[in-house]
Amino acid sequence: MTQLPRLHWSTLGDDTGGLEHRWASLWDVTVDRGASPALAPREVDLWVISARGAWPPPELNRMMAEVGALPILLGLAPAAPPMDAKALSEWGSLGSVRWGILGPEPPMPGLRPRSGVTTQLSASQALAFGLVGASPAMQDVLARARAAAATRATVLLLGESGTGKEVIARAIHRMSAEATQPFVAVHCGAIPENLLESELFGYNKGAFTDARKDTPGKFREAHGGTLFLDEVGTMPLGAQVRLLRVLQEREVQPLGGGAPVKVEVRVVTASNVDLWKKVQDGSFREDLFYRLEVVPITLPPLRARREEIPFLAQHFLNRKAREHGLYPKALHPSVDPLLMGLPWPGNVRQLENAIERAIVLSGTRPVLTREDFAFLAERLDPADAPVAPPPLPLPEPPAAAGFGLDLPPEGLDLNQVVSDMEKALMLQSLAITRGNKKRAADLLGLKRTTFLEKMKRLDLEDPEA
Repeated sequence: MTQLPRLHWSTLGDDTGGLEHRWASLWDVTVDRGASPALAPREVDLWVISARGAWPPPELNRMMAEVGALPILLGLAPAAPPMDAKALSEWGSLGSVRWGILGPEPPMPGLRPRSGVTTQLSASQALAFGLVGASPAMQDVLARARAAAATRATVLLLGESGTGKEVIARAIHRMSAEATQPFVAVHCGAIPENLLESELFGYNKGAFTDARKDTPGKFREAHGGTLFLDEVGTMPLGAQVRLLRVLQEREVQPLGGGAPVKVEVRVVTASNVDLWKKVQDGSFREDLFYRLEVVPITLPPLRARREEIPFLAQHFLNRKAREHGLYPKALHPSVDPLLMGLPWPGNVRQLENAIERAIVLSGTRPVLTREDFAFLAERLDPADAPVAPPPLPLPEPPAAAGFGLDLPPEGLDLNQVVSDMEKALMLQSLAITRGNKKRAADLLGLKRTTFLEKMKRLDLEDPEA
């Protein structure tokens, strides 16, 4: 039976009119009936969003970096006017956006992301690996990774420690036609020099002391898939010669003799040092360097992609909460400028560990504040003072009225004061939780239904509010 393409419909609380059943002949349809949109499930081919206004809901803007490569179809009611160019441009900032009328005729398959604007990496793949491509530097990385995945070319990943080289290597493997085959990672710097060759190329019984049985080695383990060699610059010259032969002849010669074994393996290598300098000082073979540098990809440090830090922090916040079995927490808006202003010498790995530490030590508090990240300043060099980050699009909510009010001589409207305070607190809770109404209700000790009723009563349903 042919598998239907998957369509996910975020209705934003609107009635579907049973259209999802009429579309079942062409699509495998799932429906999110929530009033606010959530990220579409993995491996969705088309995301339909009921367009209720000219501007995208704030929740979608927050997820922009994660949905930026996903085809989106704006669904308009039959009586709604067509989208004008300005409105479509605003929605188009989310990704590959088109608009159409929601009716009995199902959307036609085949909508694809726009080339040259999106990251060339699907939203589900990017999210699965914690990759964010909001900055031009990362868009180039993801585009090169996508291009390399379409071939079996050798890839050389360069960048500082903690920038995510193994993450990119796994993404290349997952996007390739060999995604179901093995992915074998070898950290060359962690293996003693006298054992590295036997670990990589295998050996026959009796090849050396303690060689009690034939061992295939990592190249044969990765046959048909991908072999990732991290810290390849630490490889001794003897192993470099054997690696060069494998790349040239596509065959492995086990230690101890015997016939060479043919292998089909994509080799992805990584280094946190400049390999060309090692070539010049004679510690790395020049011919091997050219063999490895078929598709070079340089990963930028986190300080060069500060605009992505809030998105990465939110991703790690959700993932670490799941890993530790904790209720999902929120980041206070004041945390974003703090994180974006730090130098992050350990790059993405340091950010991930900082988020995990803050989650674990925050106890049962649902919101992480700047105080939860005070430990980041302990090792901060005075010369590395936080830089001024670019302004965030997140609006500052109005401050709540104080409880120590003095009654003015002319009196006041108590209902209006209470209403203003209620409105200000609800706006603060929505800002803290990035528009997540369920979490905002939890912060105020309300049920979600009660929170939504208050939003309606206080005229807070308009996203512009």
